[in-house]
Amino acid sequence: MNVSLLHGWFPLSMKVLAVLALLVTIAWRDRVWRLRRLPLALAAATLLTVLVALSVVYLSGNTDPLPIGLWLWIGVGLAAVAVLVAGWRGNKWWQWVAGPVALVLAFVTAANALNIYTGYYPTVNDAIGELTGEPLPDQVPFAQLGSVTGETRKGRVISVTIPSTKSGFTHRRELVYLPPIWFRSAQRPKLPVMMMIGGEYSTPENWVRTGHAVETADAYAAKHDGFAPILVFPDATGGFKNDTECVNGPAGNSEDHLVKDVPPFIIKTFGTAADSRKWGVGGWSMGGTCALTLVVTHPGLFGHFFDVSGDTRPNLGGRKQSVEQLFGGDAAAYDAHDPITAMARHGQYKNVSGWFEIADGEPQRLPTTKKLEEAANQAGITTRMTVQHGGHTWQFGADAFKRALPWLTQQLTTAGGQTGTPSAAPTP
Repeated sequence: MNVSLLHGWFPLSMKVLAVLALLVTIAWRDRVWRLRRLPLALAAATLLTVLVALSVVYLSGNTDPLPIGLWLWIGVGLAAVAVLVAGWRGNKWWQWVAGPVALVLAFVTAANALNIYTGYYPTVNDAIGELTGEPLPDQVPFAQLGSVTGETRKGRVISVTIPSTKSGFTHRRELVYLPPIWFRSAQRPKLPVMMMIGGEYSTPENWVRTGHAVETADAYAAKHDGFAPILVFPDATGGFKNDTECVNGPAGNSEDHLVKDVPPFIIKTFGTAADSRKWGVGGWSMGGTCALTLVVTHPGLFGHFFDVSGDTRPNLGGRKQSVEQLFGGDAAAYDAHDPITAMARHGQYKNVSGWFEIADGEPQRLPTTKKLEEAANQAGITTRMTVQHGGHTWQFGADAFKRALPWLTQQLTTAGGQTGTPSAAPTP
């Protein structure tokens, strides 16, 4: 079902049906119900909604603002439950049916309010595909790579199992995109690599299904004789709710996995370039923070970053909380992973570049991103910074990658990090 979850008739229908089911549950009863029990039920639902919101926002340490619609529809669902309880003795059978229907529809609508806010699942197909593990477009089994002919105009996506020999990090299956030029001859070209990391609540598939990174790379390759960087989609979190910020700590050795497990496997398996000038890290939201942090702390491995809507540093809500939850109380490790501190300690970088992009719908990020860019420039890092119309959504991240890919490819294929866009396919 290629039906939009972000706008149009489907999300609107869910809202209308949820409200109608709640109204049926309430019904028009006697005076005592209307003046005493119903107001008490709605007041209880409102209070419970506020308590849920406070517990999520403050007790969980969530640092990103959540949409009002999320709490509104949670409130509608709780109101359905409260009304059923308040009218226990007088409920008709159809009210016992309407109440649970209102609850389910309201909670689904609440979940979609969060989805609309972040843009994780643009369509019903996208949601079903990820939740059920359906194959990605142009995905082929690793064993069938040899059957792809050199005349292909599209790259291929494969699922890989990267051993966690060095890190011990428990992770899900990861993905690799191979551009058309990789299949052109038996002597594989030493292609550059971009490692793409998603947001806090993510899977390795997000940059493919929602971020359309493969479509963007294929479109670029079509204009450059099949040439594009290899894209690697690693698992930086190990689980949907496991926020590692790509560092080693109580949530797992994510950093070691990304720097010690992934690059050696990719270089050996696909014959890619090994030079740090040919490797980059990109990401949206938490992934943007990871990209910048990994490059400035491991310039011997990665030479370029693509940071879209990232934070100033690995962050779980304040220094104390971040030190405890991300680094197990190691304040020195926290400071070492602060990009501004890391850049100041490192001194002048060579052959390192980065692209910063933020949305005009997030004005609070502008001063902090400018501060990061200034620190990077002072450390000798070549940068581009752009502010575009949008918000903190996957759709913004996808569009940002389209804008940045030509520039990033130039950085990956030109020693010294010179700017510009290649007019023809660079020589791998």
